[in-house]
Amino acid sequence: MVIGICHIDLFIHHSNSLKGKRKVLKTILERAKNRFNVSVAEIGDHDLWQRSQIGVCTIGNENAYVNSVLDKILNFIESLNVAEVVNHRIEIANF
Repeated sequence: MVIGICHIDLFIHHSNSLKGKRKVLKTILERAKNRFNVSVAEIGDHDLWQRSQIGVCTIGNENAYVNSVLDKILNFIESLNVAEVVNHRIEIANF
């Protein structure tokens, strides 16, 4: 069993309030969940208007598959053009 975790730092350029930030995050989180069938949630920077940290988790049988899914999710988030991916970190654990 292989578990992959991705920690993503986002910068939301056009957010003027927490309400605007939540709208952008809702778009990102719901689309990623529906398209890739992964667990995704906001994990940090809850009170900042233009910054957010999200976490993504997936599970599979092979390292290459899990890494590929996480890479596709990163590319997908960037392609939405609603937030800039400032930094990301991928961790893969084998059990």
